[in-house]
Amino acid sequence: VAYLLKEKKISEIYSRDQSNSFIIGKMLKEDIPISLPWQKLFNTHIGIFGNTGSGKSNTLAKLYTVLFDQKLEAIGDKSKFVILDFNGEYTADQLAGIDYKCTIQLNTQSDGQDKFPLNENEFWNSETLSILFQATTNTQRPFLNRVISGREKFNHIPDSLLNYIKKTFKAVFTAAAPKADTLDLLRNISNILNNTVLSDKLKRVSWHTNQHSFHIPGANFFNADGSYYETIFSEYVSQIQLNNLNVFDELVIRINLQLIQDLIHGYVQFEHIQPLLKRIESSLNSLKKVLSVNGQNESKLLTVVSLRKCNQEIKKVLPLLIAKHFYHQHKDTVGNPPDKTMHLIIDEAHNILSQQSTREHESWKDYRLELFEEIIKEGRKFGMFITLSSQRPADISPTIISQLHNFFIHRLVNDRDLFLLDNTISTLDKLSRSLIPNLSKGSCIVTGTSFDLPMVLQIDRLERVKQPDSEDVDLEVLWS
Repeated sequence: VAYLLKEKKISEIYSRDQSNSFIIGKMLKEDIPISLPWQKLFNTHIGIFGNTGSGKSNTLAKLYTVLFDQKLEAIGDKSKFVILDFNGEYTADQLAGIDYKCTIQLNTQSDGQDKFPLNENEFWNSETLSILFQATTNTQRPFLNRVISGREKFNHIPDSLLNYIKKTFKAVFTAAAPKADTLDLLRNISNILNNTVLSDKLKRVSWHTNQHSFHIPGANFFNADGSYYETIFSEYVSQIQLNNLNVFDELVIRINLQLIQDLIHGYVQFEHIQPLLKRIESSLNSLKKVLSVNGQNESKLLTVVSLRKCNQEIKKVLPLLIAKHFYHQHKDTVGNPPDKTMHLIIDEAHNILSQQSTREHESWKDYRLELFEEIIKEGRKFGMFITLSSQRPADISPTIISQLHNFFIHRLVNDRDLFLLDNTISTLDKLSRSLIPNLSKGSCIVTGTSFDLPMVLQIDRLERVKQPDSEDVDLEVLWS
């Protein structure tokens, strides 16, 4: 005998735990509200996928809005949530109230805006600098290591940087085998120090190719005995002052000094390190506007980092640095088993987790993906969980996709995306998979390790003030 199940029975099948109601939508065909197992969902990695306009932003917002509405007091200070928001969709009243939310709106177009805070130890770290300036593994990263280790070795000595600058000036003009490239590096240092007297003196110096030494045209050559250096430069070098040097200027000065020393002693080829110098010079203008070293971050439940007004370079580099900052900070403070959790939510994840990007060095792209792969593979042990939202899951590293536990799949029509889901999600049955290309807006298939069966849900729309700022344009209203 065949008969239709009652609504209560259907609800029991799809939602075992009815005592803790966590409802974000209804079953598409039966129109029955379904409670999700929140305690098994939020301690996993989550993927929310769907083409643009399919409702994935609303699903992401609904999921965390309901969580904060219902569990705010229970969460207390035991968990922190961080959103990497590429399009500025969560900077208003979404997700949580202003008392629980800190919004950092980064802007590379103008200074004086919000900045992401790093402590000094994090910034003066070869791995951090390698991330920021996309240093190559074999030559540029060891060079940055020497810059950092040199600073650590002498930083406790008063005026160590000032003495280092004076010593290097003398070394350039008294070296037994001087190097032509060191002159431009000295000019860089003088410009950063705003020392116009030294800058003018250095403009008069030229490199004599036949004699392989520096000279002032129409005057003497600088040689190893240092007599001409004493006459021309010694007095002015001794008067150098470091006035309120910020951390970015200090970095450029130390890199120029290290390169001068390495060239004089024959440790490096100038052409191997020069691309790094150029990247640093071009990147620092943007980095100064979005980073503050030793700045304070408000410690609230939810931190939204908006990258909407950042240029493409910062959108590539900074999310990696932010993820590393929160991952290591959390990893170093939790016990075993973890007594706190950290939840990293990445909207438009294909922007930084793509394997297709050709704008960057191959080794640096591998490094970027490796860090996120480490977080998603090892993070669970430390109570660190990732939620990814993307319109192109096929662009994201397969290693990262394969480590996700639960999925909210909206409409996807691209064959590569559908093929990836077929080969990655073991809990997706053929019937549910066949529905994906034809799902209506707001409908999604929910499946994964936290669910007994795949479900097709229609996610409830949030009220207007709580919706993410990703609404479709209404041309009828716009053109009326």
